[in-house]
Amino acid sequence: MSESTQPLALAGPAGTIEAVAEAPHGDAPRGVAVLCHPHPLHGGTMDNKVVQTLARALRQVGWRTVRFNFRGVGGSAGHWDDGRGEVDDALAVIAAVRDAALPLVLGGFSFGGYVASRAAARLQPPAHRLVLVAPATGNFDVAPVPEDTLVIHGEADDVVPLAATLDWARPQALPIVVVPGVGHFFHGRLPLLKSLVVRSFAA
Repeated sequence: MSESTQPLALAGPAGTIEAVAEAPHGDAPRGVAVLCHPHPLHGGTMDNKVVQTLARALRQVGWRTVRFNFRGVGGSAGHWDDGRGEVDDALAVIAAVRDAALPLVLGGFSFGGYVASRAAARLQPPAHRLVLVAPATGNFDVAPVPEDTLVIHGEADDVVPLAATLDWARPQALPIVVVPGVGHFFHGRLPLLKSLVVRSFAA
């Protein structure tokens, strides 16, 4: 573990939440980015490669990142709660690490995209921006999101069909970045995913 990586044990509604904070490249952070991992019952953890790629991208453009394990995953206490308690977990992490003087980014992959959307809908003050990768629009009630949300989805996603995310986005007139030929886990395309996030947030 590098000097820029800080393990955290945060108080959550179901007990301790295991998390890790990582410092950005360069000077003082632009803000804090809290990132949510995919479905706990399907092997999702804060060390998922897509989540780590999101974290690396955001650190590159100056954000301090915080990844955490939902209840019942890794060192986090508690048990799976069908997505309800997991949103509460995310809100507890945000409350613990948010700096009132700095903007907040919320991000998530797959189920984590659902959680990020629902947590964002309850936040006051609101998050500065959201970034969702293959949000679980087919299986969960993903909340409407602000118009500047970055949503990236693989054309060949076999877990969350692209059509489901387009159906969710259409009433919001929300643009989706579609990566041709890519599946749910962005195998072989993680560097491209990273560059898409870096370009969007650097701009």
